[in-house]
Order: sequence, then structure tokens, then C-alpha cells
Amino acid sequence: MKSKKVMEIKRLITIICLMTFVNNINAQQERQVSQFMYDNISINPGYAGSYDMILASAIYRNQWLGFGDGAPQNIILNLDAPFKLFKRTHGIGLSIFTDNIGFNKDVNLSLSYAYQINVGNGKLGIGLSAGFYNRNLDPDWYFTAEGNPNDNAIPQGKNNAWIYDMGIGLFYKTEELYIGISSTHLFQDAFVFQSEGTAISTETDERLFRHYYLTAGYRFQLSNPSFEFLPAMLVESQIQPEGAMFRCDLNSTLRYNKKVWAGVSYRIGSEVIGMVGLEILNGVKIGYSYDFETTALSNHSKGSHEILISYAFMLGVEKATQKYKSIRFL
Repeated sequence: MKSKKVMEIKRLITIICLMTFVNNINAQQERQVSQFMYDNISINPGYAGSYDMILASAIYRNQWLGFGDGAPQNIILNLDAPFKLFKRTHGIGLSIFTDNIGFNKDVNLSLSYAYQINVGNGKLGIGLSAGFYNRNLDPDWYFTAEGNPNDNAIPQGKNNAWIYDMGIGLFYKTEELYIGISSTHLFQDAFVFQSEGTAISTETDERLFRHYYLTAGYRFQLSNPSFEFLPAMLVESQIQPEGAMFRCDLNSTLRYNKKVWAGVSYRIGSEVIGMVGLEILNGVKIGYSYDFETTALSNHSKGSHEILISYAFMLGVEKATQKYKSIRFL
């Protein structure tokens, strides 16, 4: 039975990656996280409450070192927890994402709710998220003698825009397997900027296009009981008027004694990623990853760093002795 599941997972990965190669298009990501297996709640509200613990995590990403000021920097703060209501299992989550690139600063806050039901040997979360997305522009322009600082096509001063945002997702997990499918930015609303501090009103708009995600992972117990093999994948797609774009991350991780792990990922067409991690206390993990560019960008970038800190715990007097079975997917 287990071998049949493994074959189905391999077949799914092969089909998706073939689609990626045929289209030969790199993904345009709204956020790019190398340790994606620890960031499910920010892209899939169905994940909320899927584990019987309170999970908190922080991810800091410094991308494209060597570009100087204006290179992308991201911070993601996640929190989710299960709760009981009317003898049913539910989950709630919070995700805050900040993205600084150039003079563009984005903040995305979303609240997630999931209804958890038992399906077969696992648990299925049906989730919905709602929140807001703020985009702030604070440019510094340098004009030549022929330039026109009053050009209506050039935003002047600080520009700020807000939109409401929603997402939906399904997340299924067993002791060995997890798989999720979700979509974010359902409304596909546009930002409309109104310049401040200038006599001329400058309005522009940018649309936040809908994203689709597929995530999956599996835990293989090796013959030596101290070692586990943990493959995982993330597929992201985005459809715009100009065409469809895809991102595919494939990860392989080896974990020792459920405490120490090391892995490598391949982001098809763009990067090879190395990562290591350690559980320093019961429920407290730290992780680090480094992205090696495989495109022409490597001539200008020194790679990307990413740091993860997470904590899984339960409320109550037994918190100190709580153990969980699979920290890889928390």
C-alpha cells in the first residue's frame, strides 16, 4: 500500500515538472521562500490547526546579495493553533509578510480559519483566509536637465494603497504524508496610488494577480531507525494576460534522530539551495538556507540567505515534556 502511494507521488512530481519544462517560463513569485515546508500557513489557510500544537515561526530572507541598496528583503511571521468548538476541531492562523525591494514596501496581513475533519488515516483542513495588502512607494528620483519632475506618469512623493485580500485552501496530512492545494489573492484587485505632497495628482494602478499553489511532502523511515528521508515539493503558478508562469521547487532532506537535518533543493531553471537545521530545545528549531544562482544573475549576485526560527508547543502543565512525531512538517 505504501509503495503505491510513493509511485503516485513520483508520478505527480514528474507531470508537474514536465509542464514546467515545456512552458520554459520562470515563476513570478509574490514571495520566494526556500524553506517552504515551514511556511504552509502563509499560502494555505487549510493548514491552520492541522497539528495538535501551537506553531509559531519567523523567516528572514536577504535576497540577491551584492546588488547593494534595494535588494529584496523579506520577513514572514506565522502563528497557527487548533481549538475545539461544539465538539468539532477547528484551526486559526495569522500570517504577516513584509517585502522591501527598491523603494517599494509591501505588507500583507491575513487571518486564516480551517475546519478540520478526519478523512481516512489523516486529517483534512478546509480553510479560508482574509486580510489586507498594503503597498507603499517612497521614490527618490534624479532628473537630468531635460527631465520633467512634474510628469504625471512619474509618481511623486510618497504613494500608498490598500486592498482587501482573500485566499482558500485544502490541506491533508497523515503521519507520513502531507499535500495541500490553495489559491491566494482571489479578488485580483488593483492598487490605486494617490501621490502626497505634490500639487499634481498622480494615479497609477498595479493588479495583484491570483496565485495557485500545490505543496506535498513525505516521510520515509530508513532501515536505520535514526535516519529519515524527507522529500518535498512546492509548485506555484500565476496567470496573467501576458501568459502563465510557473515555479517548481524540489527538496530532499535527510534527518537524524529527529533533531538535526540537512537538505538540498532545486528551483527549476534558477537556483540550487542548500539547507541545514537543528532542534536546539524541545520544540524550538533553527534553520538556515543559502541559494546558489544558476542563471546569468550569478554574475551580479552573491546568492541569498534565509534564516528560520520556529517553536511548537502545547498550552498546559505538560508543555515541557511534550514530544511530537514529525517536526519536519510543522
